[in-house]
Amino acid sequence: MKPMLTKTIALLAVAASLSACAGMSQSQRNTAVGAVVGGVAGNLLGNDTASTLGGAALGGVIGSQVNR
Repeated sequence: MKPMLTKTIALLAVAASLSACAGMSQSQRNTAVGAVVGGVAGNLLGNDTASTLGGAALGGVIGSQVNR
């Protein structure tokens, strides 16, 4: 149960930090959101650090290309 609580708290902290994106352009916001979503998805699928980092990198790239 403890790892689930840790992941939930980390996810809430990331979501709260994204609320500080008021001065970002739309492309920068898309990149940040893509990185967060990709990181969470990578962690859920691979359940290790490499999967989390790979998902975050891929999500950031995809997010930066949305609406171009």
